[in-house]
Amino acid sequence: MKLHTFLLASAAALALSGTARAADPELLVFDWAGFEVEGLFADYKAKHGDAPTYTFYGDDDEAFQKVASGFKADVAHPCSQMVSKYRDAGLIEPWDVSRIPAFDTLAPKFLASPIFKDDQGVWYIPTDWGATAVAYNTEEVPAEDVATLQVFTNPKYAGRTSLPDSSDDVWALAYLATGVTDWTTISDEQFAAAAAWLREAHQNVAAYWADPAEMSQLMASGAVQVAWSWNDGVVALQGENYPVGFQREATEGSSSFFCGFVNLKDGPGSEDKAYDFINSWLRPEAAPALLEAIGYGHTSTAAMDLISDEELVSIGLNEISAPVLAQTPNDPALRERQLAEFEKIKAGF
Repeated sequence: MKLHTFLLASAAALALSGTARAADPELLVFDWAGFEVEGLFADYKAKHGDAPTYTFYGDDDEAFQKVASGFKADVAHPCSQMVSKYRDAGLIEPWDVSRIPAFDTLAPKFLASPIFKDDQGVWYIPTDWGATAVAYNTEEVPAEDVATLQVFTNPKYAGRTSLPDSSDDVWALAYLATGVTDWTTISDEQFAAAAAWLREAHQNVAAYWADPAEMSQLMASGAVQVAWSWNDGVVALQGENYPVGFQREATEGSSSFFCGFVNLKDGPGSEDKAYDFINSWLRPEAAPALLEAIGYGHTSTAAMDLISDEELVSIGLNEISAPVLAQTPNDPALRERQLAEFEKIKAGF
């Protein structure tokens, strides 16, 4: 899949959200819409003659609720801050890393939490990472306007902004905009300030996007000029020659995230094939496929050795000098509080 087909592919996958794309019946992958990229499971297909069966979701909380309600799959692809919920609910089991030869090539920073790795085992295999920052129409929005995250509350852009329909991402934005760069220690005062800022930002929102394809379509249509966006939607728009910039160095900063795979308990398929799938994902050749199709970085240092600095700049994943709020695991009680407050804000309360 090429970058210029990403919008259509993601939109089609999202339309299939909750349904299965049938292939090998012995492995069911519960994944983000758009991640069924052949370059990621190429070794799996070469070995078994077919792709895994995929079923899709567009939101981490939606995916967790479905699994917690009894949906059965073999592996799922949550972002890091969700892993504690899967563990606490008893929905996952440790991976046997002796069966994952490339495990030792994972950058240590992606496993630096007892939520992911403890004396009971390795609960999470990080695979991909990206950035969340300000996407903007470079022909309509002056660079000085996006030099600050206050662009989202600027009356000039009333009805012209878009935020993700994702509690984690909007709170990362709100914390940054109110001077917080670490969400692992949030006071009641910081929460209240961020919530007040989000309510103000809500007044400018034309739409909350549920998928990078939706965000990209909103911008391409001209309905939205400024969005809080993952880098993949921006990369797709740039591939279509839309005048879209990606501001990661606003005064207050930007955010980063990483995602990976959990081994779901009592999966209906083959455990051996789950390991074949992960091993295909972690081979070095998966990194160029991931970058080309989705615009994300890979967690394996050996895989990232195949990516040039110029390519990282082109997809907005280069090193920056501005503050970065890393979306690492935080207090589950805080996440629930954020989620509830976000629903109120979207409803206008």
